[in-house]
Amino acid sequence: MIKITLPDGTIKEFAKNSTPIDVAKSISEGFARNVISANFNEITVETTTPLITDGSLILYTFNDAGGKKAFWHSSAHVLAEAILSFYPNAKLTIGPAIDNGFYYDVDLGEDVISDKDFKQIETKFVEIARGKHEFSIRSVSKADALSLYKGESNPYKVELIENLTDGEITFCDHSNFTDLCRGGHIPNTGIIKAVKIMSVAGAYWRGDEKNNQLTRVYGISFPKQKLLTEYLELLEEAKKRDHRKLGKELELFTFSQKVGAGLPLWLPKGAALRGRLEDFLKKAQKKAGYEMVMTPHIGQKELYVTSGHYEKYGADSFQSIKTPKMDEEFLLKPMNCPHHCEVYNFKPYSYKDLPKRFAEFGTVYRYEQSGELHGLTRVRGFTQDDAHIFCTPEQLDQEFKDVIDLVLYVFSSLGFEDFTAQVSIRDKNTPEKYIGDVETWEIAENAILSAATDKGLDFVIEEGEAAFYGPKLDFMVKDALGRSWQLGTIQVDYNLPKRFDLTYKGADNQLHRPVMIHRAPFGSMERFIAVLLEHTGGNFPLWLTPEQVIILPISDKYQIYTEKVLHLLENSEIRALVDKRSEKTGRKIRDAEVSKIPFMLIVGEKEENEGTVSVRKHGEGDIGTFSIEEFISLIKEEISKTVIEFHN
Repeated sequence: MIKITLPDGTIKEFAKNSTPIDVAKSISEGFARNVISANFNEITVETTTPLITDGSLILYTFNDAGGKKAFWHSSAHVLAEAILSFYPNAKLTIGPAIDNGFYYDVDLGEDVISDKDFKQIETKFVEIARGKHEFSIRSVSKADALSLYKGESNPYKVELIENLTDGEITFCDHSNFTDLCRGGHIPNTGIIKAVKIMSVAGAYWRGDEKNNQLTRVYGISFPKQKLLTEYLELLEEAKKRDHRKLGKELELFTFSQKVGAGLPLWLPKGAALRGRLEDFLKKAQKKAGYEMVMTPHIGQKELYVTSGHYEKYGADSFQSIKTPKMDEEFLLKPMNCPHHCEVYNFKPYSYKDLPKRFAEFGTVYRYEQSGELHGLTRVRGFTQDDAHIFCTPEQLDQEFKDVIDLVLYVFSSLGFEDFTAQVSIRDKNTPEKYIGDVETWEIAENAILSAATDKGLDFVIEEGEAAFYGPKLDFMVKDALGRSWQLGTIQVDYNLPKRFDLTYKGADNQLHRPVMIHRAPFGSMERFIAVLLEHTGGNFPLWLTPEQVIILPISDKYQIYTEKVLHLLENSEIRALVDKRSEKTGRKIRDAEVSKIPFMLIVGEKEENEGTVSVRKHGEGDIGTFSIEEFISLIKEEISKTVIEFHN
């Protein structure tokens, strides 16, 4: 008998060679019917893989990330078979699952796949899937594997196999189709009920532009047609909410080829929006004991050599700035942390002075490939809501928890209620990726895990995702469309204080090394605003929106009364403007709706005589007639519902 440990800690005994599906059936027949993949001792296996040792088993349905990965990877095999039926001379390369669906890279030679071919590929795909062909894995010797693909004149598979060791090579079969594959499949093709070819693009073999260009076919599949329909509807909604589209329509930001790709220009309304976000965080930070600092946009190369950033990022960053002075080099700053270390070094501190919390909205620069740039979410110059806390080891736990509270405050104030946390630790198998000793890393990782546990956060541990100088806690926020974004981050760092020789005098009158916490609740202003735009669809919280009220006079006759209303609103710190155009009121209303201004005030003869305003609310329509004082109270009440005071 073997002992199988389930995720809830339950241990069950099974006969040797039992399979994951046997385990699933022991839980419930209904559950077993939905199990499509499994993970045994942290290795993805088939539902029919014999289990021969004790171990931990996770059973996946399509609702699980692991289940989706197996489902979409299996779909990539079916896609490859469908493509070969139309392009028999095509040479297959790889077909992995991705975050949303899958792709397969193929060398089509002189042939081309375009969007007009998608429908016939989809039809063939569904036809293959309906055959309910079982996916089966078998071991193949290196010699036999090479013989097969050399016979097919497929240099890509040959290259992959040549880099593998005899005994670790497996083929996956379904129907009459065979592919080189390490595993992780659903039981059979019949589970795939719906598919959509999403797009086609060029891709270099192994991502190297020196290699052959391949055709990458993207697709997505589901176990129910309904799920595909819902997904496509979600995509349509996402297009409407695209921050690049809304940013242009709402006149928040723009890009200029003359300025340079990936360098956003903030327009007046966008700059005002950013300013309010900064003021919001500054207010909370002040209560939490932070001090604002300012540092230059460049630094001497030696600064980043000391910090380790040059070693890790120098080759992929902007070229250094040389001065007339021999051997003097500067770099655009990729991080604010080295500068803040030197701020700390300005004067000596004792343990009684700590913690020191230095905050800065600091703009940093990183060279991103042009193909990776995307609106505000991937840029070459961005502003971090950065802060660095220098504390004693004894203060670390409480300081870290206080930062968690600040991040959660930011999220709740801006309507991000659905989030998980990710503890990113080092990959112990690649120590060369990191600086610092193992003992220091273990202390830092344990500190994060302890704080996250104590705060009751829902978190997962991701190995290999740590920064090169320390582990971190990242917050993965779900937006209104269910998409996950990495926003706030908190990092523990014992290494930079050592590299910059930071010290404080302890109670024992000896010099000690402070611990450094890096934190950015927004992450970056650019990315955060992009996500906020798409999350709200441009309907920002009333306290944040660039223009809260627009006054729509029916004609020029009511200009004096309009100006009176405007002044009263402005005196109450309500952001308002007047539509002075010689347009019909209906047109003005439609334009205000498009601009997503929360409130519209209609002003005419009746309103002037009675000292009132007729109020329309964005997305709702007419909500009645109010005195100016009543309307101001309404605005104040609406704002108070969404603004939460920070309590440290």
